Amino acid sequence: MFVLSKKTALAATSTSLFVLLWSSGAIFSKWGLAHASPFAFLLIRFAIALCGLALLAPLLKLKLPKGGKPMLYAIATGVVLLGAYQIFYLLALNSKVTPGVMATIMGVQPILTVVLMERQRSASRMFGLALGLAGLIMVVYQGIGLAGMSWAGMLFGLLALASMTLGSIMQKRITDNPLGTLPVQYLAGLLLCAIFVPFQPFHFEHSAGFIVPVLWMGLVVSVLATLLLYRLIARGNLVNVTSLFYLVPAVTAVMDYLIFGNRLAALSVLGMLLIIIGLAFVFRKPL
Repeated sequence: MFVLSKKTALAATSTSLFVLLWSSGAIFSKWGLAHASPFAFLLIRFAIALCGLALLAPLLKLKLPKGGKPMLYAIATGVVLLGAYQIFYLLALNSKVTPGVMATIMGVQPILTVVLMERQRSASRMFGLALGLAGLIMVVYQGIGLAGMSWAGMLFGLLALASMTLGSIMQKRITDNPLGTLPVQYLAGLLLCAIFVPFQPFHFEHSAGFIVPVLWMGLVVSVLATLLLYRLIARGNLVNVTSLFYLVPAVTAVMDYLIFGNRLAALSVLGMLLIIIGLAFVFRKPL
C-alpha cells in the first residue's frame, strides 16, 4: 500500500512539475523578447538546448537516427515542430499577443492532432473539435475585434498552431528511438532560424532580462520539460498524457495575470472553457 502511494505521489509531482514548466514557456519568452529580437532569442535558445542535449547524451544514452530516411524525416520534423512553430510563436508574442491568449490558441492543438489522425471520427470527437474551434474563434475575435491586437500577431499565432499540429502528427509517426531525434530536431530548428537571421533584426541585451529567460527556455523548457514528458510517457504514469495540456492554458493565463497584469477578457475565458471541454470530449474513453 505504501509503495503504491509513493508511486502515485511521484507521478503527481512529475505531472505537476511538467505542467508548471511547460506553462512558463510563454511567460519567459515574453520576458526575453523585451530584451532581444525574436530571432536572436530563438537562435541562442536553440544553441543552448543543443549544447545541453549534447552534454546529456552519454548519460541518457541518446542514439541518433540511423539510415538516410529516418534522419531526413527527423530533420523535416524538426523544421516544422521546432523551427516553424517556435518562429511563429515568438513572432506572435512579439506582435503584442499576450501569453494567456497565445496559450489558449495553442490549446486547440491536441484536438486537431487527434481528429486529423483518426480515420474513423466518432461523433464525440467531432463534437469536441467543434467546441474547440468555437473557443478558438472567440479568442481570436476577442483579440482582434475587441482588444485591438494586430491581425499579424493573430495570424502568427494561428500559423504556430498549424505548425505544432502538423509537427505533432509527424512526430507521432516516429516510433523507433523518438528521444534520439531531439538533438537532430533542435539542430534543424537552429539552422532554420539561422537562414532568416541575415534578413531580420538581430540584437540582445547583456542583462538578466535576456540571460535568465534564454537559459530557462534553452535548458529548463527545451531540455528538462521535454525529457520529463518523454519519461512520463515511457513509464506510463499518465492515464492520458495529452490530458496534461488541459491545464496549460489556464496555468499560463494565471501566470500572465500575476506577472504581466494581463487579464483574459470574459469572451476569451469562455473560449478557453470551450477548448477544455472540447479536449474532454476528444480524449474521453468510450463507454
